Amino acid sequence: MMAKTAQQPVLVIMGVSGSGKSTVAGVLAGKLGWDLAEGDDLHPEANVAKMHSGQALSDEDRWPWLGIISDWIREHVDAGTPAIITCSALKKKYRDVLRGEGVVFVFLQGSKDKISDRLASRHGHFMPPSLLESQFDALEEPTQDENYISLCVSASPAEEADEVIERLGLRPVGAGTEATAS
Repeated sequence: MMAKTAQQPVLVIMGVSGSGKSTVAGVLAGKLGWDLAEGDDLHPEANVAKMHSGQALSDEDRWPWLGIISDWIREHVDAGTPAIITCSALKKKYRDVLRGEGVVFVFLQGSKDKISDRLASRHGHFMPPSLLESQFDALEEPTQDENYISLCVSASPAEEADEVIERLGLRPVGAGTEATAS
């Protein structure tokens, strides 16, 4: 599943809404000193409005957003700058747009009950808990031909971040790498 490379990767923290992508990504970025982007912040306004109204996004809605995320990833890979971005990346065809040399998916997985409990306690997010079922319906778990690791969302975000760092052999910026945060 995970191919070790000399260059530190761009991580795509993926999973259904409420799996902890933003929290784990933030902890990882803080521990590593890497660039961080919140994929949700890159959604076109029409997508945000649609989700806020309780409507699931279609594939057509997602393609422009995935293009923006893909461009962000490529900029970092091409510059040799390790980075982290969040993106649900629920379907393999979405991940196919994002994947490439130097990209590793970190799949945060949990049960519907666990994620539903998390969503119920989350406030101020445009993705309503009512769309969780559509997220699980759309989810295609990564397969062996994809560069990924899976984590069960049962630990604390700090413990999950530490597991990612350990399993992927990641290094903070400045710790034996020439990469710098942009």
